[in-house]
Amino acid sequence: MRPSRLVASGLLLSLLLSACVPSVVPRSPAEVAAAQSAANLANQGQFDQAAQAYLTLAAQASDRADHYKLLAAEAYREENALDRATPIVVGIRRDKLSDDEPVRLDLLRAEMALHQHDPAAALNLTTQPDMSVPANLRPRLLILRADALAGTGDLWGAAVNRIQLDSTLQGADRAQNRDQALGLLTKLGVGPLKQRAAAMQPSDRMLPWVNEALGRLGVTVAQAQPNLQQAVGTLVAGNGASVREGYKMPAHVALLLPNNDGLAPISAAIREGFFAAYFQSSDTHAPRAAVRVYDSGGNAAAAIKAYNQAVSDGAQMVVGPLLRTEVTGVLGQPSLSVPVLALNRAENDKLSTGTASEFALMPEDEGAQAADHMIERGLHNAYVLISGDDFAKRAATAFKVELEAKGGQIAGNAQLPSSGVNYGDAINALNAGSAGTDAGIFISMRPEQARLLLPQLRVQRMNLPVFATSHIYGGSDNPTADRDLEGVEFCGAPWLFDAQTGLPNYHDIAGQLPAARTGTAQLFAFGMDAWNLVPYLDWLRSHPDSYLPGATGQLAVDTFGHVKRVLTWLKFQDGVARPSNGSLDMDNTPGGPAPVSSAPAPASSVPMPATQPNGG
Repeated sequence: MRPSRLVASGLLLSLLLSACVPSVVPRSPAEVAAAQSAANLANQGQFDQAAQAYLTLAAQASDRADHYKLLAAEAYREENALDRATPIVVGIRRDKLSDDEPVRLDLLRAEMALHQHDPAAALNLTTQPDMSVPANLRPRLLILRADALAGTGDLWGAAVNRIQLDSTLQGADRAQNRDQALGLLTKLGVGPLKQRAAAMQPSDRMLPWVNEALGRLGVTVAQAQPNLQQAVGTLVAGNGASVREGYKMPAHVALLLPNNDGLAPISAAIREGFFAAYFQSSDTHAPRAAVRVYDSGGNAAAAIKAYNQAVSDGAQMVVGPLLRTEVTGVLGQPSLSVPVLALNRAENDKLSTGTASEFALMPEDEGAQAADHMIERGLHNAYVLISGDDFAKRAATAFKVELEAKGGQIAGNAQLPSSGVNYGDAINALNAGSAGTDAGIFISMRPEQARLLLPQLRVQRMNLPVFATSHIYGGSDNPTADRDLEGVEFCGAPWLFDAQTGLPNYHDIAGQLPAARTGTAQLFAFGMDAWNLVPYLDWLRSHPDSYLPGATGQLAVDTFGHVKRVLTWLKFQDGVARPSNGSLDMDNTPGGPAPVSSAPAPASSVPMPATQPNGG
């Protein structure tokens, strides 16, 4: 990839500042005017004329000839005319250059070497031990070094340099560079990548990239769990109680949700949770955004239209859309003029651009964390029983991958029939007669099936610890029915059990808003977290060890902008789900009073128009 678009600003800056070059020999007024004229030509994109002007100056000012030749060669480079720059570069004396000019000369020579299919020469020019590169030229160095390494066959080294470049880029440039980095890694093949991954520590910055490359090669890999070190929102000393580390609130936020038939109840639960958190944030003195709701339409085209309308209306951040097709459409645009917090993952798990993040309630997260929980309990053998639902199959796949990656194994698995109430055949299919002391059972199903399954497991003398996904919980306490689930541990959203301090009391909210109860309770919590992420998203993305204590879990953001949830663990005791370790004793994020003019209507009355995406 020619790095012109990525680093043109650095080169143009050099061209534009050429009129101010210092010199031992004073410049005449005519030379100063000629240098300024050449810089102006470059600023106007007239690079050929600028190069000619610099060459004229080189011929007239012998003591500064090498300086002007370099500028002429760089102007030809901007004109995509490296062949015309080559004879000029050959005649430049490196020892006559000053400041960053020697480095610029080396980089130009390296690019010419690559153009002439000589990657070894380019690599030598970009890996000099005493090379000191200014920050504005570092992206160009990394690109050239990566291309030189790839040209000499060092695909791993090339990928490492591309990944070092990642944090310096934005938008389409970042997306393109990420695709190239992953393309280099996938060329290494499955075997070498697995070997490298096995030798890496969890904190190795290359590990997420290696796992992503393995995923593109069709290999399912274990999920990297966030390393939760520091909660966001720490008070900054000396700035008053309203100033918290990482808090950056945009002035205007757009919320994109579909209002189609069948989706309205889901969107309503998320929207009400979003605004419940909005109004709760008035407990402190931090600023809040003005919020406007748009109908995302339920398809890619409508979601893109809603996004563009929100941007036109002045939105500085967009939360949503919700459906995978919508997310794929919005994030698939060539560039995003304002950041997006999508409320789902894009289809095919394509990496988002540098200004987009993705937040979703993924069953894979629950399956992987169930496997980790069992391993932590010393249980390395698992029997898997799931329903035929899509969420259960996805959770089970992630559970298996994670368990095996941590040294465990699947001792048996079965899927419950979709009809009937006798699960004897499925239980017998587990072949659990030789269950050891380090075995447990993983289930993923809705409470109705689980209440039938657990007594039958006991009848079959499978008295092993049972671990489940959040789907086993019906959304409210039901001691009579849930006594059959006694002892089952499951992962869930901490707020639903008042296990996260700093958030409003769940039962108080559920008593007032039906959307916070039963089947839509987790969606309500999801909406709360969507709002609470808004002011901390940039901080979380740039500080991988930080996290947001959220309603659906402890939230961190990985290398690729995916919001990761660390769930809490609960256990049925006397028919009631209770946190295994009590409340999570962590500070919650600050909110703040919104100006009166920016506060939206209560969530229950915010309109979501059915056609035109310009809701209030």
